[in-house]
Amino acid sequence: MEYFSIALQLFIGLSILNVWLIQYNKDTQWRGGDAKTIKEEFAVYGLPMWSLYIIGFLKVTFAIALICGIWFPELINPAALGLAFLLAGSVLMHIKIKDPIKKSFPAFLFLVLCLILVFIL
Repeated sequence: MEYFSIALQLFIGLSILNVWLIQYNKDTQWRGGDAKTIKEEFAVYGLPMWSLYIIGFLKVTFAIALICGIWFPELINPAALGLAFLLAGSVLMHIKIKDPIKKSFPAFLFLVLCLILVFIL
C-alpha cells in the first residue's frame, strides 16, 4: 500500500506542477469556457486577477509538499486536503459557468485522488 500512496503522491503532485508551471500559457481542452490560458480562465470564472496568483502559489506549494511527503509523511494530509479544497473550487467554477462535465473531469479526478490519500491510504 505504501508504494501505491507514493505513486499517487507523485502522480497528483507532478500533474498539478505540470498545469501551473508548464501548461500555464497553453491551450488545453480542460480550460474553462473558451479560455486559452490560466489567466483567461480566471477571467471567464469572474475571479479577480490577484486570486490567480494566490491559488497558483497554494497549488504549487501543496503539490511540492505532497511530493515531499514521500520523505516527510506528516506533510501528506495537509497537502492533500489543501489541494482537495482548491480542486473542489475548480469543479465549482466549471459548474458556475456551465462548462460541459468533461472540462471539470481532471479537477474532479484529482480531488477524489487527494481524498483517497487522506481517508483511505
